Amino acid sequence: MDPRAHVPAIRVAMLPRDTNAYGTIFGGHILSLIDQAGAVGAHRHGARRVVTVAMDKVEFKQPVQVGDIVSCYTELLRLGRTSVSVRVRVVAHRPEDLERSVEVTQADVTYVNIDETGRPIALRSGAVKV
Repeated sequence: MDPRAHVPAIRVAMLPRDTNAYGTIFGGHILSLIDQAGAVGAHRHGARRVVTVAMDKVEFKQPVQVGDIVSCYTELLRLGRTSVSVRVRVVAHRPEDLERSVEVTQADVTYVNIDETGRPIALRSGAVKV
């Protein structure tokens, strides 16, 4: 297993500005984190500038609360000539018990590596440490 799978691509504290009318974190905010973390994962595998092509099935298992620390972990699924697909796993750590984590959701995200004009270009060979 890739040792980077145990290091989050991103880790963010959830703030009151990210909540819905029910006091939990907006699902759309979590989707944004998934997209950002997935892009970091794509960069680790040779992508430079990426655009999101697809995000496959996001099912929220647990709500995220204000004050939770949300960690997004990535795992390589597929590496094409111009595209990369990664699985993003989202975990919430409750502030009162950082040893305990709650599985929030996961998604498979596909990115295409593009040039300055928006055209697909080949990925760089070899993984990049980010």
